[in-house]
Amino acid sequence: MKVEILFRPSYSIAKVLLDPNEGIIAESGAMVGMSTDLQVETKMRGGLLQSLARSVLGGESFFVNTYRASARGGELLLAPTLPGDVFTTELSGETYLVQSGSFLASAEGVVTDTKWSGARTFFGGEGLIMLRCSGTGTLILSSYGAIHELSLSAGETYTVDTGHLVAFSEKMGFKVRAIGGLKTTVLGGEGLVVDLTGPGRVLLQTRSEGAFLNWLLPKIPKRSSD
Repeated sequence: MKVEILFRPSYSIAKVLLDPNEGIIAESGAMVGMSTDLQVETKMRGGLLQSLARSVLGGESFFVNTYRASARGGELLLAPTLPGDVFTTELSGETYLVQSGSFLASAEGVVTDTKWSGARTFFGGEGLIMLRCSGTGTLILSSYGAIHELSLSAGETYTVDTGHLVAFSEKMGFKVRAIGGLKTTVLGGEGLVVDLTGPGRVLLQTRSEGAFLNWLLPKIPKRSSD
């Protein structure tokens, strides 16, 4: 499998070249275009309970699509729902925790399940709901806005707004908490943050879907009672 990211960072698309008979698992609705001889299979991955966990807790699709190339190989174009960047990483036995909505696709050797690691806040409904991606192979992630990568050394701690978190190494220490008090949450526009402690790798996104919705929704004209 070879992945080329085009049109970075605002409207990225992943161009995936599959080897003969190779497969890739992608979120429902991610496909933009593909070779005509690719075979597509839609199914629950990991059984009913794991699929429910991915959908209800992880915010991902209940069903996933597996695209398989013919004996000649094939090409697949994938893109996220929101405008932003696409990022690939090669897993080799390590594990990443991925923010809900950022998983785009993966090789068949990557196992994805759900890990609840925080509580929803009363203000804005933001929480830290993660997908646990482990195994071997290519992992393709997406972001809202561009991706900013951090590398934390052993013992180094960095605080991140949960709305800007894309993924981080599972081996890192982390603690979810509210920032400030009630006044800060209501008037300051802040909610939950996560304190991440290295060593490990962190991927952030430069925009927050929640912050955009908080800006947009008050501007939508309300329907008249008439």
